[in-house]
Amino acid sequence: MYTSTTLFAFIGALAGIGSVSGHSAFFHPSMWGFNVTDKDYPYDNRPVAPLRDYTFQQWWFHNHLDHPPNPGDVFELPAGKAATAEIACNKGATSFFASSEGGDIREPNNPNNVCPNSESIAYHTHGIDDLEGCALAIAYKDDVNQVQPEDFTIFSVNQTCVWTRFTDFSVPAAMPPCPAGGCICAFFWIHSPKAGGEENYMNGFKCNVTGSTSTVPLAKPQVARRCGSDVENGKLQDVPGNCTYGAKQPFYWLQAERNNVFEGEHSPPVYNDLYNFLDGAQNDIFEGFYESIPDPAPNAPLPVQRQVSSPSTETSPTSSPSGSSSPQPTFLPSKACKPKKFPSSNAGLQRRSFEEESTGVLPRSWTGGAILGMTRRSRRLNPRESWRLWDMW
Repeated sequence: MYTSTTLFAFIGALAGIGSVSGHSAFFHPSMWGFNVTDKDYPYDNRPVAPLRDYTFQQWWFHNHLDHPPNPGDVFELPAGKAATAEIACNKGATSFFASSEGGDIREPNNPNNVCPNSESIAYHTHGIDDLEGCALAIAYKDDVNQVQPEDFTIFSVNQTCVWTRFTDFSVPAAMPPCPAGGCICAFFWIHSPKAGGEENYMNGFKCNVTGSTSTVPLAKPQVARRCGSDVENGKLQDVPGNCTYGAKQPFYWLQAERNNVFEGEHSPPVYNDLYNFLDGAQNDIFEGFYESIPDPAPNAPLPVQRQVSSPSTETSPTSSPSGSSSPQPTFLPSKACKPKKFPSSNAGLQRRSFEEESTGVLPRSWTGGAILGMTRRSRRLNPRESWRLWDMW
């Protein structure tokens, strides 16, 4: 009798030797275990094999630390751009088929197929509406033997993963450079509970940030909390106060030891909005991104994002902190907070802005009545003209 970790779908030519297996993995020469086959261990420990109920040694880096990448094989992470990974159920379905036991099994008419000649259930989904996302994490250490689970920070999420072989992961623009020997990264995936027995997937690889323009380090990652709406479990609304904000660890789940989350088997932790992992680059993972982060709780206030002055804002020469010569970080705004473009206070209150200098924010005709009666001292709108404000929107 086959279990979920030993079920294979055998397909192909060459007298039936070429095989396509279920599940999926990140494939790149930079990974630990790139050339591991089902013959290298007394159990199925190929990169695509799922991880569950294992000891720490068995699940950590897929127990592939004795199969390191060759020197010089590095997966590049371009700051502010997308890094394209290849995810497949068999190395023969990727660009690296030459070192696969079964050779090239890619579909010429569908080269982006994760698992050629198989239904999507082979990679644990019933369709694009049944995806839970996957993620890339980074540790700013160049010695894999010094990396611990708590060192990894999720820096990019693709919520429509696993779905295509070529999968883009957006890299935050503020990623600092790696140490001279590079960084250590890992791919993480937990699939939908509707598409097979629950399990974890992890593949470690050597990586390096390119094009870095920032030196602001990553904040200490915390464990992500379940906080989004969860209709399947009767939670119809988001609870944003219960979310984990800022740098977050990967999920370590359903193992014999070293778990950091303890959700039930049919309520897996996933890399999407349910745990405040927004789609794309995780831009809030850096030190100083938030002024403060309250302790998560259902009724807790939301964190306060650090305010960064606009380059055009006039500041006093004495406004910079004394004794500090280090550059101040600039952060991208969070996807969860995109303010509407209302008129600025200076443009709406200073008469000069609407007379000889056109700001382009509001039409000149709006001031004809709505601003009448407003003085710099009172800053009050003529009540009889207040209707004009509502007619703007």
